[in-house]
Amino acid sequence: MKRLIFSSIFCILLLLHTLSMEASAGILTSRPADPSLLSSLRQGGYILYVRHGEAIVGEDSPSLDFKDCSTQKNLSETGKRQAEKFGEALRSLQIPVQTPVLASPFCRTKQTAALAFGEDKVETDPFWVKIYNLSDSLPPAEQQGILNDFTSVLEELPQPKTNKVIIAHSFPQGIGLGEITNLGTVIVKPRGRGHGYEVVGRLTLDELTSLR
Repeated sequence: MKRLIFSSIFCILLLLHTLSMEASAGILTSRPADPSLLSSLRQGGYILYVRHGEAIVGEDSPSLDFKDCSTQKNLSETGKRQAEKFGEALRSLQIPVQTPVLASPFCRTKQTAALAFGEDKVETDPFWVKIYNLSDSLPPAEQQGILNDFTSVLEELPQPKTNKVIIAHSFPQGIGLGEITNLGTVIVKPRGRGHGYEVVGRLTLDELTSLR
């Protein structure tokens, strides 16, 4: 009997430890969405931080030129379909989106945004290159400076009755919003400048399309 109790307690502790590690790392995992989430998104007031669609295998060139897509990893055919599916999902779910949608200047992020919302509704924001750079070995002070700026951005409220969409990059594990899957969405509730923000949901593309 004592062994059974000990085994049960151990399993519970292991589960709690695993959930705690995932939360601290900001890993985008597949879990049931809050049924009230869709209703909240339809009322607006959120920031949808989205990673670009799947890119082709390879690396960005050391001589990367944002105006030359041949120097970058670009969307695969799957990534293009993911982008279209994402835009269709938001329209089908009647989730209002503030325009222009913001995108990192990389070709794969701009194309993701354009395929989802239309090229004329996309604005490039060079700030998001700093998030891409977090994957490099930066000095702690520089990394913290980027994260402080990032917090300031996520504190800003979107236009009334809309949601701000940002198409950018994943974060390194345990930093910022953590790892994000292709077209994964982190749903952020901004509290206003100087008051921080709250992550209220994390959805994979499949979870987004299955919202009801």
